[in-house]
Amino acid sequence: MTEDHDHATGPGPDDHGPDDHAWLALAVELAKLCPPSEAAFNVGAVIVGADGSEISRGYSRENDPHVHAEESALGKLAPGDPRLADATIYSSLEPCSERRSRPRTCTRLILDAGIARVVLAWREPDLFVTGCQGVELLTEAGVEVVEIPALAEAARAVNAHLAL
Repeated sequence: MTEDHDHATGPGPDDHGPDDHAWLALAVELAKLCPPSEAAFNVGAVIVGADGSEISRGYSRENDPHVHAEESALGKLAPGDPRLADATIYSSLEPCSERRSRPRTCTRLILDAGIARVVLAWREPDLFVTGCQGVELLTEAGVEVVEIPALAEAARAVNAHLAL
């Protein structure tokens, strides 16, 4: 958080810590590792602990054609990992709020893991799902959500193969 953060109004698009940009840039780089797909976004995710160290990372289709980035990163950790309560997950794309290939969305996985902070570069466009509500659902559940629009174009560029 920046020193001048106004807790009453919540985080704004430019209200992020000094390391947030670097971790989110890494998530965008991880998205470049995604196997090609004309039916899915390329997304990267990194989970960082309160001490500033990386806990886990993942990217879409990393080990399964249907796995999402956040799901991949969380799947590498033991259920109930105590580090998650103070962790931040960085995702190059807004966590999904609707999904056909799995019973739980990435938004639900983040909430179930107890992660209290999400930093993202780009809101999910209406390509595969109309009206993604990941940010809204996370915020309503008390999760701090921070967008870093300066990295949105880089996240979009990784998905240039899609008709956006």
